Amino acid sequence: MTTTSTVASKDGTTIAYDRVGDGPAVILVGGAFQHRAFDPRTTHLADLLGSHFTVVHYDRRGRGDSGDTQPYSVMREIEDIAALIEATGGQASLFGMSSGAPLALDAIAAGLNVPRLAVYESPFLVDGERSVGPDYERRLDDLLASGDRAGAVSLFLTEAAGVPAEYVAAMRNAPMWPGFEMVAHTLAYDARIMHGTLDGRPLPADRWATVRVPTLIGDGGASPGSMRTAADALAAVLADSRRVTLPDQQHDVAPDVFAPVLADFYAGRS
Repeated sequence: MTTTSTVASKDGTTIAYDRVGDGPAVILVGGAFQHRAFDPRTTHLADLLGSHFTVVHYDRRGRGDSGDTQPYSVMREIEDIAALIEATGGQASLFGMSSGAPLALDAIAAGLNVPRLAVYESPFLVDGERSVGPDYERRLDDLLASGDRAGAVSLFLTEAAGVPAEYVAAMRNAPMWPGFEMVAHTLAYDARIMHGTLDGRPLPADRWATVRVPTLIGDGGASPGSMRTAADALAAVLADSRRVTLPDQQHDVAPDVFAPVLADFYAGRS
C-alpha cells in the first residue's frame, strides 16, 4: 500500500513523499531531473522493495510537489533527508541514484542516522579523460538566470553527462524534454552537490572520510567505462564498501534486476 504525505524540513520547506510497504526504512535519493511524477522506474523500484521495507520515495526540493525555499544550499537538502528519517522512526538506510549518491554520502558525513547506504552510478569524472569546464557552474547559473532552461538542460547533458551534442539536439523534440525543462533550475543544485568530483582528478580523500557504514556501490556492465572507474574510485575512498556490477545494465537500471540485490544488502545478507 502506498500513502502520500509531506514533512516540513528544518527551514520550513514542504517535502512531499510516497511511503510504500512495511519494515526497516529505506529512503530513495534521486539524481538529476528525477521526481515522482517523472520517474516511473524509481516508483517501480519502491514498489518492489516495499515487500520487505518501508520505502520513502520523495521529491527533492524544487521538484514535483516539494517546496523550494531560497537560498539553496546542500545542507538544506541534507536537512530534508533528516526530516524524512525522523518521519520514519529516526533511522533509515539510503539509496543514492546518480548525483543522489554524493548527496546521500554528504548526509551520512553530516551525522544522520543511516545504518546502510547503496549507490548506483554516481557520474564522477575522475580518470582525466573528460571533465566539465572550470566555469561550468557559473555558465549554468547564467543560463538559468536569463530564463534559458533549454540551454541549461543542453549544457548539463553535453558537458556533465557527456551526451553527444547531436543527440541532445534530437532530444529537444522528444516527449521527455518539457519534463527536463520543468526542473532545469535544480541542475544548479546538483552541480553544487557534484562540486569537486567532475574535474577529471581523483575524488577528494577527506569529503567522506567519516562515512563508515556498509556501502554497496553499483554500476551497469553495459554502461560506459567511466561509470566503472567512478564506482571504483568511490570504493577506494570509503571505509566499508563493496562493489557490484550488474550485467547488461546501463544508467537506467532495470528495477527488477536491481531490487533483489538491494534487498539482500539492506537485510544484511550481502
